[in-house]
Amino acid sequence: MRCPYCQNPLPADDAPECPACRLTFPRTTTLVGAVPRLSPAVADTTQTIGQADLTRLKRRIQEMEQRFPELSVQLVMHHFPREHPFSMHIFWLFNAGAFASESRRGASNHGLLIAVDPLRQEAAIMPGYGLEPFLKEETIGHLLDLASPAWEEGQWTDGFLRVLNSLDKLLESVAQPITTGIPAENDF
Repeated sequence: MRCPYCQNPLPADDAPECPACRLTFPRTTTLVGAVPRLSPAVADTTQTIGQADLTRLKRRIQEMEQRFPELSVQLVMHHFPREHPFSMHIFWLFNAGAFASESRRGASNHGLLIAVDPLRQEAAIMPGYGLEPFLKEETIGHLLDLASPAWEEGQWTDGFLRVLNSLDKLLESVAQPITTGIPAENDF
């Protein structure tokens, strides 16, 4: 993992601060302030996405979260201040927003933040620790590359759906069957 501010490698994912620039989560909150008011699942503070498309995105997220009950997806369209790196804003928002709930921390955090700033023309995907083994930097880059042509054309919903659909396929390929303790029909 890299520091979201200076991009230097961190010695461990749970490092208390960046050894190079001394950034910590509390310091990011001091720098950027309070979390903006965000709607659950899909938040568009820019008011760029129409109501029908917001409903479509929420429905797609709901389908994914029903298939993968531990998953918690949050899409954000927001104009982030330019004074700080986009990656720092995403780190801060993911942690301050607690999209996966307070009870799901560490390896139990299967939260996923997909954020776009149309003015900065930047996008990012931030997975919780529980998803990091499946969403390495190159995989995240690939997902963003899939959406990039749509986002460059201002087709925000299409870009988000490209990411969500590809993510769904990825999760399907790595999903582990839930064992209930009930024998399968063939076991009788």
